[in-house]
Amino acid sequence: MTWQTGLSGFLAGLLISIVTAPVGVSGAVFLLPVQLSVLHVPNPAVTPTNLLFNVVAGPGALARYRRNGQLTGPLARLLITGTVPGVVLGAIIRVFAIPGPQVFRLVAAAVLLPLGLWLCARALRPAAGDRPPLTRRTILGLGLATGTVGGVYGIGGGSILGPILAGRGTPMTHIAPAALASTFLTSIVGAATYAVLALTTDGDIAPHWILGLLCGIGGLIGGYLGARLQPRLPEKALRLLLGSLATALAALYLFQGLNPSGGN
Repeated sequence: MTWQTGLSGFLAGLLISIVTAPVGVSGAVFLLPVQLSVLHVPNPAVTPTNLLFNVVAGPGALARYRRNGQLTGPLARLLITGTVPGVVLGAIIRVFAIPGPQVFRLVAAAVLLPLGLWLCARALRPAAGDRPPLTRRTILGLGLATGTVGGVYGIGGGSILGPILAGRGTPMTHIAPAALASTFLTSIVGAATYAVLALTTDGDIAPHWILGLLCGIGGLIGGYLGARLQPRLPEKALRLLLGSLATALAALYLFQGLNPSGGN
């Protein structure tokens, strides 16, 4: 790995996390295409490298949210309880059932497209009355499902569940720290699962350690800055930006997944 590649990874992690941390979305969602297209991390090593990024980057935003007193409450515990088992299952599925890059791009598009459209809809739609809050059992079930998808995609799970909670009227000041805490812990479990699977399975399924650490250090700094900026940034504009990015990336990966000659 060249120093230019390492610097690119650091800057990508820094800039992405500044934008994503205020709304509780893991920067790994948008780091994945950078890994594939710019940093040329092989499949399926991109997924555990994303998880490694979450592990290193997560404490930055969490430290700031803790300082603001936003990490208290039961929501984080519920998300963690549901997503941790799911991310282990997702890692196993990723290694043994979805090894090809084309199929992986289709899975990535399936995750990003609804996430992006949901964020855009919530940003553009006029404010409406809150829906009834989700029950504990529903949150746990959704956590398990999103944790599984997150384990396949390498984002931990909390980033997918956060927009769902926002649609039920949960304030972003509660969602962002809880979703990031869930993503951080599930990423630790997911990265460990991939490390164990790497001992018994052929192929590039271990994380790209140096690059993951450099991206994560950038994300550590960017996440702290993003969490610090949250009270000053308009939520509507942030959600619209994130939704637009996610939708555009989903369209790109859908095209590449359906046209093998169009991707790497």
